[in-house]
Amino acid sequence: MEEAILEEVVRIYRGKPEKLIAALLALQRHYGYLPEPALRTLAQELGVPLSKVYGVATFYAQFRLKPRGKHTVCVCLGTACHVRGSEQIFHALKRELGVEPGDTTADGRFTLEVVSCVGACSMAPVVVVDEETHGRLDPEKALALLKKY
Repeated sequence: MEEAILEEVVRIYRGKPEKLIAALLALQRHYGYLPEPALRTLAQELGVPLSKVYGVATFYAQFRLKPRGKHTVCVCLGTACHVRGSEQIFHALKRELGVEPGDTTADGRFTLEVVSCVGACSMAPVVVVDEETHGRLDPEKALALLKKY
């Protein structure tokens, strides 16, 4: 963990518990997630209980406590996608990657996520990889999609 970044965030936000979210965002912008040692230091320096830091970090969906893969594969399980087979796509990707939702492959290449809707219902079923939306998929097309990444 790069101490210089942590020291800079602490310098800016020390003693300002009301700036917890801003401090968490700054740390995550740098690390890509929120490392546990950084959270402990932040709690101490902001004067906030560690339980509150974790409470905020786990309440807001944008915060991550684990490193993410190089590519994020997000499967939509919303109604339109579900009725068109997204559940089968999800299971095929889960099997191929060997991870549960929210986890990252051992090689660090992929993080698998599921969401309730991505807002592309006309293209259902949909998988989003690194903010690129891929629609009208089936399990075979979804697996082939991974090869591109």
